[in-house]
Amino acid sequence: MSMKQGATSLSKRDFFVCDFFGVSPKHDLASMEHPLFSLSTRPDRRVLNYQHNDTEVTVTPSVKGRATIFDADILIFCISQLMAAINAGRSTSRVLTLTAHDLLLATGRETSGDSYRRLRDAFERLAGTRITTNISTGGKEVTSGFGLIEAWEIVRKTRAGRMVSVSVTLSDWLYQAVLSKSVLTLNRSYFDLRKPLERRIYELARKHCGRQPEWRASIETLLKKSGSNSPRRVFRAMMRAMIKADALPDYMLVEEPGDIILFTPRTEVVETARRKTVRPLAPETYETGRKLVPGADIYALEAVWRDAYRASSGGGEADQAFLAWLKTRADQAGNV
Repeated sequence: MSMKQGATSLSKRDFFVCDFFGVSPKHDLASMEHPLFSLSTRPDRRVLNYQHNDTEVTVTPSVKGRATIFDADILIFCISQLMAAINAGRSTSRVLTLTAHDLLLATGRETSGDSYRRLRDAFERLAGTRITTNISTGGKEVTSGFGLIEAWEIVRKTRAGRMVSVSVTLSDWLYQAVLSKSVLTLNRSYFDLRKPLERRIYELARKHCGRQPEWRASIETLLKKSGSNSPRRVFRAMMRAMIKADALPDYMLVEEPGDIILFTPRTEVVETARRKTVRPLAPETYETGRKLVPGADIYALEAVWRDAYRASSGGGEADQAFLAWLKTRADQAGNV
């Protein structure tokens, strides 16, 4: 069944519109832990068989090649939007409608015609890449094959044929990971990393180091968990070059005797799970808020406020805190 046919049986409530701006980028834990994405800059049509401890993963590419670590930006955008909605108390769906231009801007890409073409290629690789795994997401162990995204469709085009809005159906596996909040916040500078291995090493550092004072991993372990195809000596040389460049956000790398790499946080990295939760706001709060900032997207502002509120040490009643924040923002902007 095509995406268009499947959409006819869905009500409007079964769709989620990506309309949050400036939200923190978030990635799912499983993708950060295991090498689901290719680091190759050329079409990678090899089947990946990965096993670590009790985890087994088989990634099978389509004729278009395996989804790359840059293709994963689409998933990061979707996950970030869903988490912003969950934190704001809004309903969600694994069928998302997003604006291609917003996606390109949020992930640090150009908005040229060629960028839209590459975006379409990325959708095709994500939909074509199949995964079989026993990784548990949201307490549910999946052992059947599934795609990283189930389907996608260009909803609206320009007269020149460039995509404007796109509908994406996430796999149930990934959607369950989001619902269970099995995600971590990434540094926005992640999208500035242009070398695939730099992105992958950052993901591993973010996942394993977190708020710990340090994390040590052998070259052998990093080679395996990164999914790199390079021989060990070449991989070691690339890690040494990365250490010398010192361009990784949030973490510093140091080589230690015994083929060990030490990761230490540059500053404290805030874990999503350790931030305080905030209950959904009352409908009356939104009505009052709209009067304070007429014409503004109240939900987008709420997402920005929630990120700051959860990270702060302040307490108090959430509705009052939100309205006070809006009033301060309006006063500073000269709107009140």
